[in-house]
Amino acid sequence: MAAHGIKVMRRFFMKITSAEFVRSAFSKAHWLADGRREVAFLGRSNVGKSSLINSLLLRKGLARTSNTPGRTQSINFFLINEHFYFADLPGYGYAKVSKAMRAEWGTMAEEYLADRDELVLSIQLVDSRHAPTKLDLQLNEWLTYHEKRHIVVATKSDKLSKNELQKSLKVIRQTFAASHVIAYSSETGAGRDELWTRIIGAVENA
Repeated sequence: MAAHGIKVMRRFFMKITSAEFVRSAFSKAHWLADGRREVAFLGRSNVGKSSLINSLLLRKGLARTSNTPGRTQSINFFLINEHFYFADLPGYGYAKVSKAMRAEWGTMAEEYLADRDELVLSIQLVDSRHAPTKLDLQLNEWLTYHEKRHIVVATKSDKLSKNELQKSLKVIRQTFAASHVIAYSSETGAGRDELWTRIIGAVENA
C-alpha cells in the first residue's frame, strides 16, 4: 500500500466515529458471527485493560471494570467504526478467586485464542511498575509458541520516572524477547499513536 494510503487509513481509524458495546460472550456459542476482524486485549486483573481501551477510543466508561476484580468471566466485544471489534478478555491472576474460576478463565481464553479465525492481533498488557509475573510469562510463551500475532503493552508508564521506565522496559523486553513492547499511559496518551498503528496494520493486513 502506498504511504499516502497508509496515512489516510491511519487518520480514519484514529478518528473514532463510533464505538459501542455489542455483547458479552460466556461461551463459544456467544461469539460473534459476522466475520469482522477482532483485536483481543489480555492481562491480569488490575493491569488497566479497561482504562487502556477507553483511552484508545477516547471514551469514558465504555469499557467498565468489575466491582470485584477477577469476577467478570466473559469476553466483551466492542464494535469500532462499524469495521472491526475489540475483544476484552477477563483479567487473570486475581488471588482471591477460586482455582475452578482460574481454570475456567484458562479454558475460555485458550479456546478463543486458539480457535478464533477472526482474531488478527492479541495485545498482552503488563504493569510497567512491576516485573512480569509467572502467568504473564506463560501467556506470552503460549502466544509465541503458537505463532499468534501479538504485542506487549506496558501500562501505567506515567507512574514511573523516565529513568525508572527505561529500566522497567529493559526487563520486560528481556523477558518477552520475541515480542514487540510498547510503553503506554492511559492518563497522558503516551504510546497511543504507536499502538493504533499496530492495530491498523493487523486489521488491514491480516
